[in-house]
Amino acid sequence: MAQKATIYKVELSVADMDRHYYETHNLTVAKHPSETDERLMVRILAFALNAHEKLEFTRGISTDDEPDIWQKSLSGELELCVALGLPSEKIVRQSCGKANEVIVYCYGGSTAELWWEKMKNSTTRFDNLQVTNFSKKDSSELGKMASRLMKLQVNIQDSDVMVSVDDSIVYVTPVKWKKADH
Repeated sequence: MAQKATIYKVELSVADMDRHYYETHNLTVAKHPSETDERLMVRILAFALNAHEKLEFTRGISTDDEPDIWQKSLSGELELCVALGLPSEKIVRQSCGKANEVIVYCYGGSTAELWWEKMKNSTTRFDNLQVTNFSKKDSSELGKMASRLMKLQVNIQDSDVMVSVDDSIVYVTPVKWKKADH
């Protein structure tokens, strides 16, 4: 019998001084049985870093043809496509062809670094692609914060990120491996 997704209720308050975005999102996040707490929290952080009223989680891991997060225009065009982990060159290429902007958030330490070494030369032609890495330490610390009912506060200033849940605070320093050129 197939395992069902675990539902997480998240009250996500975002204070993004870099983009002047201040909003609280009440999210219902489905955690796929194969998804780790670390990946779940990286997914929620990726949402916070790109927070917008039209941003939404997709079916994610359970579908190959959708990114983890996307933002569509009112007419249905794909404005932003957010992928987590280490997507294949084919997925990156297809995403860059479909969306105005594509962001890949990597994590996993040396595995992510090896992936980037292999991928970076083939991604230079994509002006709409940004690749950002979270250190192994940052993503594991985030994973420890996961709980089924969370009040998460994310503060962003000068590209530095502070994530807090209750009395726990994690400082995350996203490292941009590739900036979008548009």
